[in-house]
Amino acid sequence: MLPSPENRRKIVHIDMDAFYASIEQRDFPELRGKALAVGGSPDGRGVVATASYEARKFGVRSAMSSRQALQLCPHLLFTKPRFDVYKQVSEHIREIFRRYTDLIEPLSLDEAYLDVTEDKAGIGSAIEIAKAIKSAIKAELHLTASAGVSVNKFIAKIASDYQKPDGLTFIGPSKVIPFLEALPIDKFFGVGKVTAQKMKGLGIHQGTDLKRFSESDLIRHFGKSGTFFYHMVRGNDNRPVRPNRISKSIGIEDTFSADIADKVEMMEELKTLCEKLEKRLQAKAKKGKTVTVKIKFSDFTQITRSKTLFYDINRSADMYLVVQELMDKVDVENLKVRLLGVTISNFTEPEFIPKEGRQLRLF
Repeated sequence: MLPSPENRRKIVHIDMDAFYASIEQRDFPELRGKALAVGGSPDGRGVVATASYEARKFGVRSAMSSRQALQLCPHLLFTKPRFDVYKQVSEHIREIFRRYTDLIEPLSLDEAYLDVTEDKAGIGSAIEIAKAIKSAIKAELHLTASAGVSVNKFIAKIASDYQKPDGLTFIGPSKVIPFLEALPIDKFFGVGKVTAQKMKGLGIHQGTDLKRFSESDLIRHFGKSGTFFYHMVRGNDNRPVRPNRISKSIGIEDTFSADIADKVEMMEELKTLCEKLEKRLQAKAKKGKTVTVKIKFSDFTQITRSKTLFYDINRSADMYLVVQELMDKVDVENLKVRLLGVTISNFTEPEFIPKEGRQLRLF
């Protein structure tokens, strides 16, 4: 039986639209309406950190080499990142959030979960709060944000991406299951490109296909992630919004005496780093859910790519599988790398996966 309405959570996920690129276009009028890449360079060196929506129409995306981006969009403009400005804007955005709730869980500079079940302004409607936040961001910062509103973090995050940019999507209690059943499998949070291809090979193209598989079958095909997928498609997520999110991490990195340009060599280096990191984690009896890869190129451009799992790991083999998936998203062809690093963070107890037969609440 579903909990009574007064016991349901009201969760909002706010995600800024093309955050870095939008700030550059706001501050420099000559860049507005133009295909823009933040990071990289017009000589083909470096990597794109983020791209404007005008550039995304041509297929330009983050972690893509400048060379490939220019092939897709020859008139692409480049600008250097200004992280000090992005951090200032991010703090202003969080000040706007605090007008409505103190239960804020930042995921990065440009996105956060908010629990507005008991909002400070006394508005009472999560949808109206999301509208007010979007309006304040637009009026005070001249930027747009997309919002997802639902009964838990998982659904709210999917919803915020549903009508980007400048979108607002509400998925109420009665719509959660139909929405998930009709959702294409590669739109599910946590399903990357490699996993999506494997699922499609099993005949899983949307949520309703995934729902036909038992939990044991999914574990057989996808390991520990199978349990997450089983509950995900059923809308089960009882994770609270954590304002004091643990950010401690343990990592390892290596700067090379000579830059390397061969991806096979890079992967060997990353495998070695994972093996060394396993020893550090086990020495401290630590396990984490978030794996981050750091890459610094010969021109000192630096990018990071992360993935958060729904279970803890500290074995090198598990870390390396995630590292491989992250590196598949980075175009390093013809680029020289001077540093690689791997970090494990998010040292928290599992919350999403049921323990000792505990039933997860949908709301």
